[in-house]
Amino acid sequence: MFRTELPQPNEIRQTIRDTYRADEEAVVERLIETARLSPEQTARVQNRAYQLVARVRSADNGKSGIDALLHEYELSSKEGVILMCLAEALLRVPDAVTADKLIQDKLFDADWQSHLGHSDSFFVNASTWGLMLTGRVIKFGKAEKADPGRLIKRMIGRSGEPVIRKAFNHAMRIMGRQFVMGRTIDEAAERAKANEEKGYRYSYDMLGEAARTMKDADRYYKAYETAIHDIGRVANGRGPIDSPGISVKLSAIHPRYDFANYDRVMNELTPRLKELALLAKKYDIGFTVDAEEANRLDLSLDVIGTVFADPDLDGWEGYGLAVQAYQKRAYHVLEWLADLSTKVGRKMMVRLVKGAYWDTEVKFSQENGFDGYPVFTRKASTDVSYLACAKYMLSRRDAFYCQFASHNAHTVASVLEMAGNDRTFEFQRLHGMGEALYEQIVDENGENVPCRVYAPVGTHEDLLAYLVRRLLENGANTSFVNRIQDEQLPIEEMIADPIEKMAALPRKGHPKIPAPIDLYGASRVNSRGLDLTDTQKLLPLSAKLAEIKSKTWNAAPLIDGKLVSGTPIDVINPAKFAEKVGDLVQATEADIDAAVVAALKGYETWNKTPASERATALRRLGDLLEENMDEFIALCQREAGKLYSDGVAEVREAVDFCRYYANRAEETFREGSPLEGRGVIVCISPWNFPLAIFLGQVTAALAAGNAVIAKPAEQTSLIAARAAELILESGVPGSAFQLVPGPGRVIGNQLINDPRIAGVAFTGSTETAQVINQALAKRPGVPLPLIAE
Repeated sequence: MFRTELPQPNEIRQTIRDTYRADEEAVVERLIETARLSPEQTARVQNRAYQLVARVRSADNGKSGIDALLHEYELSSKEGVILMCLAEALLRVPDAVTADKLIQDKLFDADWQSHLGHSDSFFVNASTWGLMLTGRVIKFGKAEKADPGRLIKRMIGRSGEPVIRKAFNHAMRIMGRQFVMGRTIDEAAERAKANEEKGYRYSYDMLGEAARTMKDADRYYKAYETAIHDIGRVANGRGPIDSPGISVKLSAIHPRYDFANYDRVMNELTPRLKELALLAKKYDIGFTVDAEEANRLDLSLDVIGTVFADPDLDGWEGYGLAVQAYQKRAYHVLEWLADLSTKVGRKMMVRLVKGAYWDTEVKFSQENGFDGYPVFTRKASTDVSYLACAKYMLSRRDAFYCQFASHNAHTVASVLEMAGNDRTFEFQRLHGMGEALYEQIVDENGENVPCRVYAPVGTHEDLLAYLVRRLLENGANTSFVNRIQDEQLPIEEMIADPIEKMAALPRKGHPKIPAPIDLYGASRVNSRGLDLTDTQKLLPLSAKLAEIKSKTWNAAPLIDGKLVSGTPIDVINPAKFAEKVGDLVQATEADIDAAVVAALKGYETWNKTPASERATALRRLGDLLEENMDEFIALCQREAGKLYSDGVAEVREAVDFCRYYANRAEETFREGSPLEGRGVIVCISPWNFPLAIFLGQVTAALAAGNAVIAKPAEQTSLIAARAAELILESGVPGSAFQLVPGPGRVIGNQLINDPRIAGVAFTGSTETAQVINQALAKRPGVPLPLIAE
């Protein structure tokens, strides 16, 4: 059995949660002071870093093929982008025809020839020749030299796309070998022998990303089991430090590894992780849990901490994890781990990395409208965080076996300075990268510090995600791996102290990376999201949802601002048939006619309302939706059977519609275009997006000056009715908006065939859309609206 209470102080864990998306300026300010060295130490770091870079540049560049390749084809170049696209796409295109079209599309405009001979690396030039398909196959003509695209076209014409495809697939496999250690552990271990004799160690990473099904998870789990057996045989009892180790992804061994499935994760994934850890303990090898996306960190700490604290692992110090310095929480995570290690009475192996998902983290936060970023927006801030974390780790060697993963010469020099004469730690690098740098570190005539190589193992087909992540991480023109090959760049600039750099910069974040709420600049405010992986947000939400758990809602026709009475019917939760959600009064034929009369009257007034006033009302509606997000999450869950995350997405999309159409109304008016409605617009929306599409149609029509009669899906009328209340509260007059809930065929047919209706906005089945169009076509002289299907 697992311990029900981990030996962890609540205050440290709370600090971790408080720092999830904390103010970047405050976090960086503290880390600068923590990471700062004395002037004498700083001078020694600069001198050592300078010597390291100078020696790398004077060494044979052919020894670092990937480093040179990433420099030659950096992602800021057109050819670099094409190279990444090909590497990513050719591994997964479904058929030969598609592959042929992709090759033609990507290669015709690329200037591969301009890269030939730029690099001294044999690997880079061989790759370039392969990409140009030269050698025995192609002979250059004068025209082709001036136009590489013409050359490729001629080659395809002579040999056919299959030959080109085969050549490119072969080139990608050659590239893959530079990134991947071997297809199997045995193959990788055999390849590693020469480097191990020099003092290198290895940590093998089984290629493969998150499991989508339990079948995937079982396959990955079996692969880890097999790998541990294989590594154990190779290790032959050398112990976790001197032996090769294994890296494990939690997302690979459970298909529902997310915060929403906390109980399942703790009950199902945790025992799996323990069994793998026990197997690694049996062979006495290193066992590292890899870092993943920031939204899984809190959950990961519970899983990792629970297994680490299990007494069955006592007597073994090979268990560890990776900590990402680009996360604002990294320093506090280390404090928590050190405390855990002390309480358990066993050392933990900790791999400090800078992080490989930065692009994803930034984009995900922007897309979801979160309060801030979990990662630093400036690269120098991440470097400062890394140094502060490294300093803390070295001060707690009683709790950690320290492992520092970096290809940055300044970072390496800083760690060496902070470590002093105690070399009981190791560096780490990626397979195929940083070789020239670490030859100076591992060599006994150099720094004589061991280096572990993080080496992926797997087949060519599994390379895709890893390859693209490495290209994104190290192919950018700000990457040290890229810049170290650029001899035009002064060494002093490369090894600039990030602490001094940040001390001289505004620390509010990168000026070109706006906060998620400011994603659209001055044009409009991004809809505010709710991070359901943040306990600081999730716990208050859960409390509010508990408060309204027994609440019921009412829906009825809303005519000229007044609710119509009638005989209600029960609205039942589609996921819990015993639960009543509310009451619904359906519109009668008389109600529908009254709604048309009221809307015609309201149109005359609303259409004359200035665009700025209409926009103000729509923006107010967006604000009201955000203020009532909790209630709509509950409604979407109970009436539409949606998840919490679906409810958040519904509200956010509806808010975006409100603000977008408010802007369009004002912009159209300023541009001098007449902004007049057509009359009364019927809006018919579906059940699957009961708030977002409902309001998307309504707000578009209202923004243009139309009066609206809204007919929501009968399955989700309560959601529409609550939204209708906010529409009136926002300042839209009751005469301009009518709600007629009820059966679609009855109400829809009556409205569509009413000659007083100017148009219909519809989202639903193609069959129903055809019926609507046919009905409207019978009305000559009436312009048909755009029907959304």
